[in-house]
Amino acid sequence: MASRARFIALTLIAAAAVGTGTWATLRTLARQRPAPPTRADSRAAGPMDPGAAPAAPAARRIKATLYYVSADGLGLEAAERDVPFADGASEQGKRIVEALLEPAPDGRVSAIPPGTTLRALYLGGRGDAYADFSDGLRAHHPGGSQHELLTVYAIVDTLTANLPAITSVQILVDGREVDSLAGHVDLRRPLPNTRLRAEKGTP
Repeated sequence: MASRARFIALTLIAAAAVGTGTWATLRTLARQRPAPPTRADSRAAGPMDPGAAPAAPAARRIKATLYYVSADGLGLEAAERDVPFADGASEQGKRIVEALLEPAPDGRVSAIPPGTTLRALYLGGRGDAYADFSDGLRAHHPGGSQHELLTVYAIVDTLTANLPAITSVQILVDGREVDSLAGHVDLRRPLPNTRLRAEKGTP
């Protein structure tokens, strides 16, 4: 009986030792296992991380020719500017005129009175465009025939030079036709580009 009791005791001791060794091994492996990624780790992932959201593409822009007052103040001169791209002549025309209404770059002088905004621009038939401006175009205009000519043709030449679909432009104010901005240039009809007028020999 003593031998049997000793055998049982040794068996229990061996089983306990095996269990203790297995528990210690599992605990060591758990310590060595890498921690699961946290939300902060995901945000810090580099650009090659397949889980990262793709960067938004840059908005497309195009080159446009805008017209500003020349250095001698007697005419208009062209300047190339980057403007947002838009589908269709009407929408692209809006982007171009909106760029023309921004402060003039590189020390140039704008022919458009400050505070002027574009309300709408749409195309009619036969290449006519209608550019509808806020009342600032007229209310803030300095007056004088030369200033009025520069303002009108800065708009007309900018649109017709950049968009083949537009050959003439009528300027509207607050959605209505106007006789003129300052009493000198007849705005009751669409006006062609000054270069086109010169080529055709019209006054």
